[in-house]
Amino acid sequence: MTSTPGHVLIVDDEESICWGLKRLLTEEGHEVSVASTAEQALALADKRTPDLVVMDVRLPGIDGLTAMKQLSDRVGPVPVVVITAFGNLETAVAAVEQGAVDYLTKPFDLDEVAEVLHRALRGRRADAKAETPAPSSVIDGDLLGASPAMQQVFKRIAIVAATDMSVLVTGESGTGKELVARAIHRHSRRSDRPFVPVHLAALSPTLVESELFGHVRGAFTDAVAGRGGLLELADDATAFFDEAGDIPLAVQAKLLRVLEQRELTPVGTTTPRPCDFRVIAATHRDLRRDVAEGTFRQDLYFRLAAFEIHIPPLRQRKEDIPLLAEYFLRQSRVNAAGQTQLTPAAIDELCRRTWVGNARELRSAIDHGAVLARGGPIDPEHLPPAVSLSGESPATLEGSLAESVRAWAAEELRRSETIDGTMHERMLRVVEPALLGVVLQHTGDNRVAAADILGIHRATLRKKLK
Repeated sequence: MTSTPGHVLIVDDEESICWGLKRLLTEEGHEVSVASTAEQALALADKRTPDLVVMDVRLPGIDGLTAMKQLSDRVGPVPVVVITAFGNLETAVAAVEQGAVDYLTKPFDLDEVAEVLHRALRGRRADAKAETPAPSSVIDGDLLGASPAMQQVFKRIAIVAATDMSVLVTGESGTGKELVARAIHRHSRRSDRPFVPVHLAALSPTLVESELFGHVRGAFTDAVAGRGGLLELADDATAFFDEAGDIPLAVQAKLLRVLEQRELTPVGTTTPRPCDFRVIAATHRDLRRDVAEGTFRQDLYFRLAAFEIHIPPLRQRKEDIPLLAEYFLRQSRVNAAGQTQLTPAAIDELCRRTWVGNARELRSAIDHGAVLARGGPIDPEHLPPAVSLSGESPATLEGSLAESVRAWAAEELRRSETIDGTMHERMLRVVEPALLGVVLQHTGDNRVAAADILGIHRATLRKKLK
């Protein structure tokens, strides 16, 4: 971490956290002050305004989020990095609402901390806070997670919600893309207006334009009366395009014009109508590949993907499985009496599975187990059979991979007249880029989370990427 030396105020009641952060910052030439309570921090800030504050959420006395507001009122805008051991979407939204430039979840990696603090000290300042609705006190449906990957999702939701940017939410089927979209809407300035889902794949191909843009009387055979489209219903609200990759090419051009001109033209007329809606799109497809193949317009992709949020699949965030499983069990109608519990063996079995259908499949498995348990504890035998990627068992997939390696090795040996001692290195050059690329894509290029998934140190990952 290299940045212009500054004065950093660390506020945390854990001595080890304060010691580690102080040492990290001092080695970089920064002057560091430490406070164990918000009251002490405010007193220090009154004497000298810090260039950066690193503050825990849970503190004895005044909590960190309340202290952020008091700090801003007393000394003006100061960049604050929030740290917490209890990160969730509500914490992220509240932190951003109070002006935090970033937030970290304990336990954190020192490399990650160094990057975050470097960005904050490099010049990011807490801007005047946008008017954002107070965050709800309830959980965002099934949008739960304690993993580093989900913490990144929560943070990106909190950052973008108060803006009016178009958002593209990507992820496999069942990961909760619509839940993310609804969370963005609920914490936006349009939260008092409708959230209008547009399930494009469910619309009739011949009537998709009429459904989206509306039509006037006589526009086609059955148009006996004029009718507003879904986008007109979303005026001054939020339109959610589910499976945006399924938008027909002919409609893509018209939709692009709507987004650029802020007006729509119903089928059967040339007279445009003004409209103002926020777009949140979702897809399980790789739209970049679709653009390259010519099935999706590049200009529309850039318009929809002004800000991207990727939801990693459940198999890449195993630590979220027990949390989701317990939540689904509490919500299950089969467990209306609330007596059914998951045994440790059942939770271990859940964590071993690949969850091709992600959270949706997990919820179904919990309901299945609750039915068979009949009010008693859910054991592994109560769960439905596991479904793996491509419909094959994990053992079959590993066997296929092993067979591919054997075939490659045999061919290399057949083609090589001499053994030059580079066979292992050549195999790694083939395998490692694919492995690293998939993992980084699933973590949204979060190298800390990718290193955790791979089971290697982040410095090792950085070296391999170079």
